[in-house]
Amino acid sequence: MNAAVMTGWGRTTLGDAALANAARFWFLVAAAGQWVFAFYIAFFYGGSAVQGHPDAWNQVLPHGYVAGNTLGNAVLGAHLLFAAAITLAGTLQLVPAIRARYPRFHRWNGRIYVVVAFVMALSGLYLVLSGRKVVGDAPQHVAVAINAVLIMLFAAMTWRRALARDFDAHRRWALRLFLAVNGVWFFRVELMFWLLVNQGPVGFDPETFTGPFLTFISFTQMLLPLAVLEIYLRTKERGSPVAKFATATGLAAITLAMGLGEFGAFMGMWLPRL
Repeated sequence: MNAAVMTGWGRTTLGDAALANAARFWFLVAAAGQWVFAFYIAFFYGGSAVQGHPDAWNQVLPHGYVAGNTLGNAVLGAHLLFAAAITLAGTLQLVPAIRARYPRFHRWNGRIYVVVAFVMALSGLYLVLSGRKVVGDAPQHVAVAINAVLIMLFAAMTWRRALARDFDAHRRWALRLFLAVNGVWFFRVELMFWLLVNQGPVGFDPETFTGPFLTFISFTQMLLPLAVLEIYLRTKERGSPVAKFATATGLAAITLAMGLGEFGAFMGMWLPRL
């Protein structure tokens, strides 16, 4: 073994590799779950609408379809359509091979992603502020509104940094946008992880879909992934070898928990309606 491997440089390289592999592991597990989620949205919500039965939405969203409320139904339908499209587009933006080999696709897909994210956030904000009760209680609605504002902020910063050709900052803001956009998906994954671990609903009422645990994950659906991202970015840039290994270990553990939540969501929420 040469001297370089015995030095701090060698340990840092191994730490970098561990962190990079943990990030890849997280992305693969997340992307798989999000593609299934997008297919579920398109199949269930889109299929119900095409077949002339949008009232089927109420099997999942108690007040999803409201007879006579054309504008509200249209906004919700567009919001769901955008959610499916943006889930697929977002994962493609994070694949390095696509960025390298198809830069034009990456640019145009990114532009569409940012615009759709902004519009989706506006539609979500409208649904909350219009008083249309889709699901949950006031704290959950506040969390949705905050998530929508964060999406619009991150979308604007992602676009701005790209125009300034500050691509390092652009990528960081794009990652924040990706996580904020997927808040709804993280909510379901966290919920199903909790249900599997506790073998049933604990900390909330499944009938009214309210309770302290749902309030908690309404905020952690966006804040927890964003916090993990900031730790990852800072550790990657200037963390010690020990910090990088520790962060990689933590990220791998989070990924395993996320995978369990994905499995629960697929078996308990998505597969029965596919």
